[in-house]
Amino acid sequence: MKVLSVFGTRPEAVKMAPIVRLLAKTADVESRVCVTAQHRQMLDQVLKLFDIQPQYDLNLMRDDQSLAELSAAIFTHLDPVFSDFKPDWVLAQGDTTTVAIASLLAYYNRINFGHVEAGLRTHDKWQPFPEEINRRVAGVTADLHFAPTEWSKQNLLREGIDESIIKVTGNTVIDALQFVSRQAQPQEITELIAQLGLDTSEKDTLRPATDEKKLILVTAHRRENFGNPMKDICQALLELAKRGDVEIVYPVHMNPNVQEPVNRLLKGKNHITLLPPLDYLPLVHLMKHAALILTDSGGIQEEAPAFGIPALVLREVTERPEGVAAGTLKLVGTDTSHIVEEAERLLENESAYAKMARAANPYGDGRAAEKIVRSLLSA
Repeated sequence: MKVLSVFGTRPEAVKMAPIVRLLAKTADVESRVCVTAQHRQMLDQVLKLFDIQPQYDLNLMRDDQSLAELSAAIFTHLDPVFSDFKPDWVLAQGDTTTVAIASLLAYYNRINFGHVEAGLRTHDKWQPFPEEINRRVAGVTADLHFAPTEWSKQNLLREGIDESIIKVTGNTVIDALQFVSRQAQPQEITELIAQLGLDTSEKDTLRPATDEKKLILVTAHRRENFGNPMKDICQALLELAKRGDVEIVYPVHMNPNVQEPVNRLLKGKNHITLLPPLDYLPLVHLMKHAALILTDSGGIQEEAPAFGIPALVLREVTERPEGVAAGTLKLVGTDTSHIVEEAERLLENESAYAKMARAANPYGDGRAAEKIVRSLLSA
């Protein structure tokens, strides 16, 4: 069986890495990897971390390119890869432009398409933009849907997908997280934690909030939060930093729509540390020290529960409601006062903190890649 795995961003690479590594060790499978490099620098460090060497590198990242330009480039550069390798299956993960175009090209070439992390929905085509439509496109073309949860499976069934081609696997991010968290903590994180005056031992993830200084980790970069929502998030961080018993660490995405307001409003402020984007290994180890995470990231909504860390989601809707239902996540939107109110409730109310920290992770047991490869072999 010939399998081509296609991805272009860091989150895709993280979630595809366990599958790619397992396929490489599987008898009777010829596995190749194609990267579009939709996010060049952030992608490369994940490839190195998981020791993945793509056979095809399209290198399509360009400054300030539009979604139309990126889509056109993927169409014209990925199609020859399909013609060259002639795979039996194309695999892609999630909801990026790379996924949507790869799924359409697989359809055009009459190649089976497997959608990893299938069935996530907000049912609002503008939130997140353009991801909600990207994953719906992949859902229409897929021949196997690897749904991370039962909730995702039910979304697909409601859209008329045949139950026989839906496989509930758990989320491969837990597989990846288990692999990375076993690696040694990078020196840069040890030094950062000490510099901030925090306890240098990794946090007891089931411990409720205490009176000691606490780390709040922030990631915010989604397109729908550009403009006033990003400014409101920054104002909330300024309010929280006034407490004096927290250290806020924010690795800032390179997109100018994030860099400009964050640096203008937060740079140089007491108890706020702005960092360049972190590689995945140090980010995972920084998470392990956090008492609280504020995020609009999809992956971190799945990763935080694995470490028992409450996460406040800086969005109005999420395609990962399982975490909200389980109690590991809470949607707070981008209103300044609401973010501050919910963060302070967790920082000050030990029972509220413990309830979120001890909630069960709904996103799997770290064996998703194994289930996906098994399904491919029996298809």
